[in-house]
Amino acid sequence: MTILSGQADKTPVSNNVRDWLLALVVSLGTALLIVFPFFWRGNASGHDIAFHASSWLDAAGQWKQGIIYPRWCEWANYGFGEPRFIFYPPLSWMLGAALSLLLPGNAIPGVFIVLVQTAAGISMFALARRFFSSGAAIFSSACYAATPYALLIIYLRSDFAELLAWAFLPALFLAAVLLSGLIENRWRSWSRVLAVFALLFAAIWFSNAPAGVMTSYSMALVFAWAALARKSLRPLWRGAAGLGLGFGLASFYLVPAAYEQRWVNITQALASGLQPSQNFLFKQINDPEHNLFNWIASSLAVLLIVMAGIAALMAEKSTQEGTAARERKELWRVLLLLGAAATILMFRPTAIFWEHLPKLRFVQFPWRWMGILAVPYAFFGAAAMARRRVGWIWGVSVLLVSAGTATFLVQKAWWDSDDIPSLQDAIASGQGFEGTDEYDPATDDRYNLPQKAPRFDVLPADEAGGAPPKAKIEIQRWTAEEKIVAVDSASAARVALRLLKYPAWRAEISHKGKTSPAEVEDSNQVIVAVPAGHSVIRVRFTRTPDRTVGAILSLTVALILLILVWLRGAISSMNTPGTQVKS
Repeated sequence: MTILSGQADKTPVSNNVRDWLLALVVSLGTALLIVFPFFWRGNASGHDIAFHASSWLDAAGQWKQGIIYPRWCEWANYGFGEPRFIFYPPLSWMLGAALSLLLPGNAIPGVFIVLVQTAAGISMFALARRFFSSGAAIFSSACYAATPYALLIIYLRSDFAELLAWAFLPALFLAAVLLSGLIENRWRSWSRVLAVFALLFAAIWFSNAPAGVMTSYSMALVFAWAALARKSLRPLWRGAAGLGLGFGLASFYLVPAAYEQRWVNITQALASGLQPSQNFLFKQINDPEHNLFNWIASSLAVLLIVMAGIAALMAEKSTQEGTAARERKELWRVLLLLGAAATILMFRPTAIFWEHLPKLRFVQFPWRWMGILAVPYAFFGAAAMARRRVGWIWGVSVLLVSAGTATFLVQKAWWDSDDIPSLQDAIASGQGFEGTDEYDPATDDRYNLPQKAPRFDVLPADEAGGAPPKAKIEIQRWTAEEKIVAVDSASAARVALRLLKYPAWRAEISHKGKTSPAEVEDSNQVIVAVPAGHSVIRVRFTRTPDRTVGAILSLTVALILLILVWLRGAISSMNTPGTQVKS
């Protein structure tokens, strides 16, 4: 994050280091205060904790099998599996998996939160220090690490992936305003700014898809505003280049996730209770639990909107002070626009946008736009703190709001220390855990799958019924991506594997070659027909063409980014008129 600071060369190096260390200490301290209740209450057991914790543990188990980048979630659907890791961005579950190899299970959520919120504070400091004193910038880092929405995610939602995504947003915004020309680029090299923007944008997509959608629209708005403010198309094509490179870098995840949606029940992501129309601020439906949570989220959204609005009014005064007045004014305007757009999209009259803008409906919850609004809130807060006479009033107000919000949410949260140990026991016993509706293979109904099924079962050769033949089965290899089973059967039979059929699975039988697995009527379980005698069934999770295309695109863009980083000034046409490029 530090590479985006853009501070003048006149600042002593020792002061820079001291400021960054102080920002690190404050951000870390704020994060530790947030997780302090975890020490005696246990883990906050929010809506998504089982999903994320199970992903961490499953991925860590596959690393032990030698699978570096898992695609198939082995223990989902009680051992039948699901293609979760194809569709869910990898950064959060990889971080959680790494922590699970180093820490006891119940320590993982707290450490994850501390790491991410510390990084979020540093990211915000990188943005604020360009425009304000070190004290005001450090205040903004603590403010961003403990926004009301971050506290909602931590205590009630447990959406670790979205929390991680927002840690990159302030630094990405700084890269965007540098790239668009709204503020001076002190690097004198548009190529490096472009590369950093693409990396940070891809990092958000690698963390959380809804955050990626909101960030994409937000960055497009920033570049469009810059084009209007500068009366030039240059910000638009710079922005298009940055967004295009970011999407290209994320292609190894995005291309398979987009292409293979046809193979799963992805529309279940918009099942009843998860639709934008049911989650506008203070929307009521026929579900008391949903209504209670939506009331809490809506109340926090109003609180954040009001606080951001007050801070914006206070910040407007500071845009007229000091040598950086013009840049502050530019930032004030674009952040006000961004905050206003995020606010408006939380309310019901914007339903038409949710219905027609591409992929916006998959954000699901309009109040998620608080994640975008948090950046203007923290930035305006830094500006308010910079005001000499009233800064302390704002500081006390933010402290009281943050402490009050945290206290309220801690009381409302469900605390449990058994979530992760239960998942660990379920995996160790071979039972597995519950699957996910939207990642269930298209022809399957996961609710028909038994919770305690053997790895294999011998069935009669004739689907009409009858007694199964006598058979001896030996498991030669059983991992997340490969199943090898030797079968000695007195007569022709069918072998049902504890595995769901999916286009990436390929089955082979010795002396016969490739075969197409059958499936039972009420589920998508893999069933392989074998002849009498000795046979070896091998089922492998293969690389589909879409995954190959995505990997090639990502490698190509990564090479382009390396060239942009090392060949400073290579894109000379992107420089403003009259600016001399320095290498």
